Amino acid sequence: MLKTTINLEPGKKVYFASDQHFGAPDPKTSKVREEHFIRWMDEIKHDAQVLFLMGDLFDFWHEWKHVIPKGYVRVLGKIAELKDRGIHIYFFVGNHDLWMKDYLEEEIGCTVFYTKQYFEMGGKQFLLAHGDGLGPGDKGYKRMKKVFTNPVAQWFFRWLHPDIAMKIALYMSQKNKMISGDEDKEFLGEDKEFLIIYSKEKLRTQRIDYFIYGHRHLPMVMELEGKAKYINLGDWISYFTYGVFEHDFQLKTFEMNKKELPHKEVIL
Repeated sequence: MLKTTINLEPGKKVYFASDQHFGAPDPKTSKVREEHFIRWMDEIKHDAQVLFLMGDLFDFWHEWKHVIPKGYVRVLGKIAELKDRGIHIYFFVGNHDLWMKDYLEEEIGCTVFYTKQYFEMGGKQFLLAHGDGLGPGDKGYKRMKKVFTNPVAQWFFRWLHPDIAMKIALYMSQKNKMISGDEDKEFLGEDKEFLIIYSKEKLRTQRIDYFIYGHRHLPMVMELEGKAKYINLGDWISYFTYGVFEHDFQLKTFEMNKKELPHKEVIL
C-alpha cells in the first residue's frame, strides 16, 4: 500500500476538519458558519504544519472549464493564506463536492484526494477518508455515486448553463437529509455503523492506529482492537468539531459565542 510520511516539526500540529457544507441551507445562513470556520483557521495557522480538509467543504461544487460556483471567497482566501504560510493542505473529496477537479490544486496548491489514503505521522499509522461508500450496505448511494462519477453524466451536466445547473444541483443537494444531520443524531451501534465495520475489517490485515473519517456528521472517538481508534470528525453545522494531532489525537470543539449558533456536546 502507498503511504505518505509526514515528519512533524517541534511544536507543530496536524489539524482535521470535515463536513462544513458551505452554501447550505442558503447563502446568508452559510456565511455565518463560514465566518466561524475562518476564525478557526486564523487561530490554528500559528502552530499548524498540516491541515486535512476531509470532505464536503461545499454543499455542492462543480467545475466547468472556465467557471466555478459563486461565493466562498473568504474561505478560499483563508485556505490560500495558510498554504502561503507553508502549511500543507490535503483535501479529500466528499459526496457533496465529488465533482472537484483541479481548481484547488492549481489556484491554491492543495493536494486533492478522491479515495482513502494512508499516512504515517509521529510514528503512528493513519487511514484517512471522507467515508462515503466504504463498508457494507448503503447500496442505493453506491449506485448513485457510480452515476455521478460517470464521465458521460458529467459531460451532459457540464453542457448545462451554470445558472440552470447550479439551481438544479443545489435543490437536489439540499433535499438530502445529510445537511440537516437528522439521520446522524443517533449512534447505531458497533454492528450497524458501516465505517466501524469497515475499520474492524481493515485491522484484520493491517496495523492502523487511527481511522479518521468525515461524512457521518456525529462526532465520536471509539477504541477498537489493539488500541486502534475510530474517529469521526463531526461537522460544522451542529457541532463545530475538529481533530488535532501532536503526540496523540484529540477531538475538540471550536469555542464561539453560544448565542450565535446552537452547540451540542461531543460524543466520546
